[in-house]
Amino acid sequence: MTLHLPMKRLCAAVCAAFLAHGVVHAEMDDLVRKALAMTESGQARQAYDLLEPHEVRRAGDPDFDTVFGIAANQSGEHARAVMALERVTIVQPGNTRARAELGRAMFAVGDSKSARTLLEQAKAQGAPAEAALTIDQFLRAIDVAEAQMRSSIKAYVELGVGHDSNVSSGPGNPNVAVPVIGGVVLGANSVKRDASFANLGAGVSGRHVLDSRWSIVGNASLNKRANRNESVFNNDQVNLLGGVSYRVDRQEFTLAAVYEDYHYNGSTNRTQRGLVGEWAYRIDDQREVGAYVQWSRLHYPSQTLRDSHRTVVGGSYAQRLQGGWLAWGGLYAGTENESASGVAHLGHSLGGLRLGVQKIIRNDVSGFAALNYEHRSYGGQDPIFLVKRSDNQTTLALGVNWVPARSWRITPQLSHIRNNSSIVINDYDRTLFSVTARKEF
Repeated sequence: MTLHLPMKRLCAAVCAAFLAHGVVHAEMDDLVRKALAMTESGQARQAYDLLEPHEVRRAGDPDFDTVFGIAANQSGEHARAVMALERVTIVQPGNTRARAELGRAMFAVGDSKSARTLLEQAKAQGAPAEAALTIDQFLRAIDVAEAQMRSSIKAYVELGVGHDSNVSSGPGNPNVAVPVIGGVVLGANSVKRDASFANLGAGVSGRHVLDSRWSIVGNASLNKRANRNESVFNNDQVNLLGGVSYRVDRQEFTLAAVYEDYHYNGSTNRTQRGLVGEWAYRIDDQREVGAYVQWSRLHYPSQTLRDSHRTVVGGSYAQRLQGGWLAWGGLYAGTENESASGVAHLGHSLGGLRLGVQKIIRNDVSGFAALNYEHRSYGGQDPIFLVKRSDNQTTLALGVNWVPARSWRITPQLSHIRNNSSIVINDYDRTLFSVTARKEF
């Protein structure tokens, strides 16, 4: 749960009100007194760095833990603040300041229920009038945050236009050497072809809250793409997901059934049915880690020999950085095992990574860059090219998100795909440029 600027101002107001009334213990050693002075003067990070090396030795000293917890809170180190301030409230249950600061830290790590209890207790224990007023504002902010966790439904529509340098994902050279039959010339639709295109997309997602922990979740999306003068490559895709979500403290577990129907040139090219399990853990308001496992059955109606079972496991990490930066990354691995016998060359193992950054340029504009890499190693020798297929696919995307008005987003994006394959007909590069306008409801 990210603390936005108004929330941070509330936190600072709570801090100022308590300090003005001298809630922190009056008798402190020089180290703690210096750190408190630094915190009061806006140097919370320096105060945190000053105290952090002494935590192991000083843990349990309520003066040290209180000031360390304050500095940790104001520096965004909320998980560390929780540990320090919990030690204070055990030793000094009447320490109103520590209780209020612990409430703030709990809210920052996503535990709004505990945050509310602690803040209400701090107010009832006799917080200064100014602090009590600010705590009321903080409690109202928690009400808003909790409202966002209630049953909801969201939808969007989007329209995009662009140009694709290789709409067929084919090789640039039509002349191909085939060991079994000699040289061949690929058909026009099997080699690199460029086209302008238009995309139309729409989606809806919802969450029905059953109680404080259990929810029913679901989403559906549709995307259609039309290529100018290359209608044979037109495609559309339908995605459906439905399942349950379980939340406890800063963790969320989701189990859902998924379905995908991919149409190519007017007929069903592939369907995919399966299950996905996800786990997300919000370390604090700056960091989140997650993991997932996916299992699905892929069916190709016109080429049943390609039917397979796909299993993928992976993990991810995201962190907000100073200066308006957001960075994320992930690793995954899996297998796609062929259903038919005697076609080992159609199954493969896979592994990949995803990296990305986003930078807020101003309130309505942010830029982003993403790098994806995937390696695929196939299980047997291709019967035509007499080699085992191996692919290394790299995708680089650069773009800008512009929010010209509330619930609107304009995204120009440039991406390049390079698939380096041991089989020539699967070796290609592809560059796409698009501009997408999205309206959310």
